[in-house]
Formats: sequence, C-alpha cells, structure tokens
Amino acid sequence: MRAEVAVASHSFPKSQTLREELLARYPGSTFNETGRPLGRDALIAFLRGHAKAITGLETLDEAVFDALPDLRVVSKYGVGLDMIDLEAARRHGVAIRWTPGVNRQAVAELTIGFMIALCRSIVPLALNVREGVWRQPGGGRQLSSAVIGVLGCGHVGQQVARLCRAFGATVLAHDVRAYDEFYREYGVQPVAFSALLEQSDIVTVHVPLDASTRGLIGAHELSSMKRAAYLVNTARGGIVDESAVAAALVERRLAGAAFDVFTAEPPVTRELLRAPNFIGTPHIGAGTHEAVLAMGRAAIAGLDDGPEAVGPEE
Repeated sequence: MRAEVAVASHSFPKSQTLREELLARYPGSTFNETGRPLGRDALIAFLRGHAKAITGLETLDEAVFDALPDLRVVSKYGVGLDMIDLEAARRHGVAIRWTPGVNRQAVAELTIGFMIALCRSIVPLALNVREGVWRQPGGGRQLSSAVIGVLGCGHVGQQVARLCRAFGATVLAHDVRAYDEFYREYGVQPVAFSALLEQSDIVTVHVPLDASTRGLIGAHELSSMKRAAYLVNTARGGIVDESAVAAALVERRLAGAAFDVFTAEPPVTRELLRAPNFIGTPHIGAGTHEAVLAMGRAAIAGLDDGPEAVGPEE
C-alpha cells in the first residue's frame, strides 16, 4: 500500500501553492496532469494501491470502490457529493471527507454578477458596442427593487441571500430544511416552492443534485414564473431542464437566464447556448484564487482528519 496521496482532481494541481503544501506533508504524491476528470478505468488505474486520495469531479461508484481494496480515505476537493456513492463507500470501509461551504463566497459573488448582468443586459449591450452599435434601450432594473427567490438555503444560498439583502432586495427562500434563525436575522421570507416561482423576479438555484432535485425545474415550473423573470443556476447541471429553458427564452416566456453549470460539460444543448438573453460560463463558480486555496487546503486537511460526508448540501 502506497504512503503517498493520489490526487485525481485535475484542478488541484493547477495551483503550485497546493502542490507544494501537499508534497510537504505527503512527499511523492502523484497528480492527475491530464487537464480533465478521469473516467472509470483511468481513475481505477490512477488510484490503485493508494490508501488516500483527493478527488474532484470524478465519479466514485460501487465498481470503483470494489476495484480499489486498499483505498481508505477520499478527501473531496470542492463541494457537491453527487458524483460519490456514499453508501458504496461505507460498504467498502472508505471514509469520504468533505468540508461544505468552502467556496460559498466565490459562487455567491458570481451569482450576484449574473443577476446584475441579466437585469442590465450587460452582455448583449457590450457586444453591440464592440460591433459599433450604440443602443441605449432602457428598461433595466435594479436589484434593490427586485424580489429574489433563493431556492436552497444552505451555505451558498445563505450567502447569496445576505448579499441580496445588502442591495435592499426582498428575498424569498425555499428549502426542505428549516433555517428559521437565519431567516429572522436577515429578513428573509420562507415560502413554498410554488410561491417562490410565482412571486420572484429572479430565481437563483442553490440546491444539491440528488434524486429529489434532478429535473426540479422543468417546463411546468417555468410556466409559473413571471414572463419578466430571470433564472440563475450556479449549483449543478441536471437540476434545470435546459431544453425547457431554451424554449421559454425563445418564446419570450422568460426574460433571461444565466448558467455556470450544465447537465453535460461542455454543454451540448445548442438551442440554449444560442437562445436570446442567455449567459453561459464554463463552471467557474469556485474559480477564484481564494476559493481554490480554501478548497485545496480543506482537502489536504481531510486526508488526516475532518468530518465525514453524511449527505449533500450546497
């Protein structure tokens, strides 16, 4: 059994600081230098013989754990556990270490940026200026007068709510968990899922991806939103039906949408990418210097100690 750590995450080794800090603790550790997540066979080959690993977007299922009898600890780089079969890990005696919320500020700030960009049509107007078109359409709106619906009020959702309240916005929230103390402290109004969709000028998604949230927002849910409303997803692809969003944008049943995450990455739903007033970014929510270091250091610490994952929370 190898004493060093196998770092399957392709993002972790991009930080020289994280590489040096891990090697100082675990000399001889190996890194995924392919620049992409590892598929099942490549992942098994890379992790074989190691007792400890750091993973990112790799899928760890029954077959992977079954093929790696030496594996004892997996420390998660980043947040979201939808790619790890926690029950299979327990059956094979593998501890999944995970620190939730380490990227909350970075994702929350991107979310606010999306909201402002949509409300002020920043992307299409900037492209107009680049092409020599000087058009001042008016009709933009301020966050301070908006009703913002936060779907999922865990670590990221709460930070988004705080920032929206700082702008002066009215904030609604829906979550299967009760966050009554937080709601009272920040003046957030908890509502039913249907009410959040119907009343919000901006709906922002911050739930984990699991069986209960896959396809949570589809054509039916979109039809209950205001025609002038915007939809933001910086959580996980698969929560929102991308084809339904594309249709709603084209048919002007939704004013705009912005996604940092997609069901398939890179995305394959070309209709959505070409839809009017859509903004798409390549999963950059946690891609700040500060968030990268926070996630990486949490992953390093998790190799030796830290809370074990018991369930997903954004």
